Amino acid sequence: MSLKDRVTDDMKAAMRSGEREKLSAIRLILAAIKQREVDERVTLDDTQVLAVLEKMAKQRRESIAQFQSGGRSDLVAKETAELDVLKSYMPAQLSEAEISSLIEEAIRSTGATSHKDMGKVMAAVKQKAQGRADMGALSARIKERLAGKP
Repeated sequence: MSLKDRVTDDMKAAMRSGEREKLSAIRLILAAIKQREVDERVTLDDTQVLAVLEKMAKQRRESIAQFQSGGRSDLVAKETAELDVLKSYMPAQLSEAEISSLIEEAIRSTGATSHKDMGKVMAAVKQKAQGRADMGALSARIKERLAGKP
């Protein structure tokens, strides 16, 4: 079963059980998927759906930080609930050791020696870490590792 089909089935189950918050979040997910399909005139596969989910999760994390600084606990709760639903469709996050291993492997395989090779390393790591790690934090760790290398 594709990820998109799973989301659709979960929407139907949420409708039947009367879970309003979950249903609302799932409808947002399906709308974002449909919007991208219409914009690009394609049917999204699981990798592309995962990219949509990742983008939505990043937006929710940024919103939560903004609402917390603004003292809007009601909106923080809403965004957190949506983020929890998004996370339920995403693969398990990589551990610190797994991330370090991926970075080292990518540096070896690309022959990266300096900060100029950042793009090559990031591209190699992104393929394996998509949806399983925060790309911003991953990028910072790669920069750090390349800067410390002679």
